[in-house]
Amino acid sequence: MRKLLYVVLDGAGDRPNPQLGDKTPLQYARKPNIDWLAQKGATGLVYTVGEGIAPESDVAVLSILGYDPFVYHVGRGALEALGAGLDFEDGWLALRCNFATVGRDLAIVDRRCGRTLTAAEAAELARAINEEVKLEGATFTFKSTIGHRGVLVIKRLDGPLSSNITNTDPAYEKVGGLGVAKAKGGAKVTECRPLDDSPEAAVAAKLVNEFTIKAMDVLDKHPINSERRRRGLLPANAILCRDASHKRPRLKPISELYGLKMACLAEMPVERGIAMAAGMEVVPIPPMLGKAEVDYRLRAESAFEALYKYDGVYVHLKGPDEPGHDGDPLRKTKSIEDIDEHFFGVVVKDLDLDNVVVVLTSDHATPCTLRAHSDDPVPILMAGGGVGPDGVGKFDEESCKGGALGVIKGTEIMSIAVRYLKLA
Repeated sequence: MRKLLYVVLDGAGDRPNPQLGDKTPLQYARKPNIDWLAQKGATGLVYTVGEGIAPESDVAVLSILGYDPFVYHVGRGALEALGAGLDFEDGWLALRCNFATVGRDLAIVDRRCGRTLTAAEAAELARAINEEVKLEGATFTFKSTIGHRGVLVIKRLDGPLSSNITNTDPAYEKVGGLGVAKAKGGAKVTECRPLDDSPEAAVAAKLVNEFTIKAMDVLDKHPINSERRRRGLLPANAILCRDASHKRPRLKPISELYGLKMACLAEMPVERGIAMAAGMEVVPIPPMLGKAEVDYRLRAESAFEALYKYDGVYVHLKGPDEPGHDGDPLRKTKSIEDIDEHFFGVVVKDLDLDNVVVVLTSDHATPCTLRAHSDDPVPILMAGGGVGPDGVGKFDEESCKGGALGVIKGTEIMSIAVRYLKLA
């Protein structure tokens, strides 16, 4: 059977932008290698979770790997903890976190500290929190992961906790049990509240609020933040929490679902956590160094190396999402062009389309005009193996509307890809 190369461009979907002549970044970008794949295959659009849902990455990635998030999702926190290498058991509480900058009365100045927090700074601030913050009736571990991101795991000493609580991060909320981006985030750190009358939820909310206040006290007076203020940088003086979990993820192995032994290349903890929960082998890769030629070439070479050992490789490239959140369409365009040149330039050069099926899509749209995830469908292409060309010449939101794949659901992608793998 042929092999599968499944590539996801995080947040690449977008909307027409006046800075780009009313084109989207995918339309505006020069991307000859990706467009060549579009010309060789079939295209379409994907609602990665469902119409009207602006999904977070964890919900979307579960869906596009074939797991119905309404059935399998247990909250992002557990997946982040798993991907970050933290211990986590049923009845504990895990939350995805951001280092943030807040001002008076808990007003949020920047949810991500201006994206200037270094790994060393984040690790030192996390160490201080773990050493200096004490919770009543509970223990915790807080770990910084990448950039401004972190994970919090709380263990109650005298019983279980419930994740049926609200976020302190006002940019996200729960809808039908899933974490989704709000159309307009709030301006202040919000109080964590229980969403039911259970003592487990009440205690969980109390502990999150206690952690939030005590962590702010430690962070605000920390020397690192004093130095950041002196240098004119935003201090990392608060922790925003969201997407709580109190259960470990239990996914049917992807090898049983689709008959494929798969590997994953991803740098973010949540994608690694999903891959681990799905029984994929996580291929270790170094963090992005900020040098596109080196970063993406390494990922392309690692993907090909993994294809020799596995039936399929899932590659998650974070690049386009951050400039979408920052409202920077030119930088988002540049990210797409870098991926095309340095990742797909290597892929196309060595690709045997007779024996490899390539799937390319995005987990969600992050329009620069919104600076947040949206419910827009995203483009998809499948090329190689038994896939015939559908006459679409480019990979973007508008061009792929007319593709042979039509408009599909995220949960359908893997099944369609596997059919193409088996076509004579």
